[in-house]
Amino acid sequence: MKNLLTYVATGLGGAILGVGLTYASLSNSAEEPPQENQAQDTAVSQEVKRMLHIEKTLEDVLGRVVSISETERPPGNGSTPHRHPGSHNFGYVVSGTYEVQVDDGPVQRLGPGEVFYESPGQLHAVSRNGSATEPVRYLIFKIADPSLPSTVR
Repeated sequence: MKNLLTYVATGLGGAILGVGLTYASLSNSAEEPPQENQAQDTAVSQEVKRMLHIEKTLEDVLGRVVSISETERPPGNGSTPHRHPGSHNFGYVVSGTYEVQVDDGPVQRLGPGEVFYESPGQLHAVSRNGSATEPVRYLIFKIADPSLPSTVR
C-alpha cells in the first residue's frame, strides 16, 4: 500500500508540476513588453505576497489536499527554518533568484525555470530571495495531509 501511495503522489506531483509550468509559461508570454518611454516603477513592496491558485481535496487518495500557490518575496526577504510535516512540496521559480536549502544539503541558488522539492518533514533550512534589489516569484505545488500542520518552526 505504501508503494502505491508513493506512485500516486509521484504521479500527482508530476501532473501538478506540468500544470504549473504551463501556467508559468502562459503567464510570462501574456505580459506586454515595456515601452521605451513608459515610466518604470522603482518602488518595490516589502511585503511577502501569497496567492492560492487552486486547492482540491482528493477523496480517492486518502483525502490528500492538492494546492498550487504563488509567493512573491521582496529583495532580501527570507523565512526562518521550518518543516512541512504532512506535505510534498514542489517549487518552480517564475522570476528572480530563490535560495533554498533542504536539510543539511547545499544552498541552491535557483533562477527562472528551475525547480526544487521538499519531502514531508524535511528541514527547510534556507528559504530566501537571493537578490538585494529584485523580488522573486515562485510557485508551490503541494500534496498535503490535512490532518497534520502545514508548517512548524
